[in-house]
Amino acid sequence: MTTTTEKPNRYTRDELIARLIRAGELEVSGENPEEVDSYFDPENFTFHGPDGFDADYAGLTEYFGSLRAALDDRSIRRGIIVADGDLIACQTWIEGTFVRPFTHSPVGLVEPTGARVVMDLMNIFRFDAAGRLIEEHVRTDNRSFLRQLGAEAA
Repeated sequence: MTTTTEKPNRYTRDELIARLIRAGELEVSGENPEEVDSYFDPENFTFHGPDGFDADYAGLTEYFGSLRAALDDRSIRRGIIVADGDLIACQTWIEGTFVRPFTHSPVGLVEPTGARVVMDLMNIFRFDAAGRLIEEHVRTDNRSFLRQLGAEAA
């Protein structure tokens, strides 16, 4: 069994939730990259997505860049949030109007349809002692998302 000497988290539950919400808003809007970086540990962050899609912080940033490039009128909402220590689980919805090609869809490049699309996600986030995001697990209904994008589900 491994023990850790990591310092206790200096952020309260409510502060971690606020940091999570703000990080999501910035990722979806694309504003203030320096601020969004402050909510992550870029060197140690790991993303675990559906169908074996794993990425580091640079990969996650690239994915959100492709999402921002494809969607106008973007928004993010959080639903039920459950927090326990350094873990936060929540419902997330990312919406936008699909007006430009989406290069990072689950099936690759998808041409725009002008439709309003909604990604429905379940996320589990892990924070380090400094209150930075170091891990994220995501589950989503890719079939529904692909249908909304006008792509055939594989």
